Amino acid sequence: MRANFRMQRLYLAQPLHPGAFMEASSEQFNYLVNVLRMQEGDEVLVFNGQDGEWRATLSFPSRKKLMLTAVEQTRQQTPLPDLHYLFAPLKVGRLDYLVQKAVEMGAGLLQPVMTQHVQGKITNLDRLQANVIEAAEQCGILSVPEVKAPVRLKDLLETWDGARRIIYCDEGEESQNPLPVLNNVRETSLALLVGPEGGFSEEERSLLRALPFVTAIPLGPRILRADTAAVAALAVVQAALGDWRC
Repeated sequence: MRANFRMQRLYLAQPLHPGAFMEASSEQFNYLVNVLRMQEGDEVLVFNGQDGEWRATLSFPSRKKLMLTAVEQTRQQTPLPDLHYLFAPLKVGRLDYLVQKAVEMGAGLLQPVMTQHVQGKITNLDRLQANVIEAAEQCGILSVPEVKAPVRLKDLLETWDGARRIIYCDEGEESQNPLPVLNNVRETSLALLVGPEGGFSEEERSLLRALPFVTAIPLGPRILRADTAAVAALAVVQAALGDWRC
């Protein structure tokens, strides 16, 4: 069943089942009551990433408390997408955008990777997870990806499960078309690696190219910002190898 975009959607951490009675957070209270002007008996859609999507009614036991009661399930839970997204952190603002778009484009796990030329840093994983939840709320997504703690690129590669192929964007590729390269990929478990604004160092490129589970792809003739490259690469991989083919 397709998502209903006419109703407001909320992520809740509590278990969902018929009659589940849950208190909205202060942020949710402010948005629903003060911004949207919702009232007693109005309905929203709620999800928790595990129990599917539910229609819930609003009630106000007091002026400052908003409760939600789950009425019926509107969509069954879907599994997380299998695509892992590995990215060098960007500066605040662009990093928020990058995380949201990765979720929208079907990433099932987000892994920050520290490279030699990285300019951004991860100081608050909760903020990134909040961006994940916001994207899921807005785009009808039921499964909520996890943002992992940052790891150095070398450490990540040393412990990598070779059964999952890493596709990485290499601005040094001589060709411009990624599709012939992707058409030769046979693995179904994939990860996409996008580097920082300054690109990968020569040492990192040599390391990546020496590994049998890594495939380099170009991203066309234009120079792209890192956040633009991330969206473009996700689109190309999903179209050639991912769930856009379903």
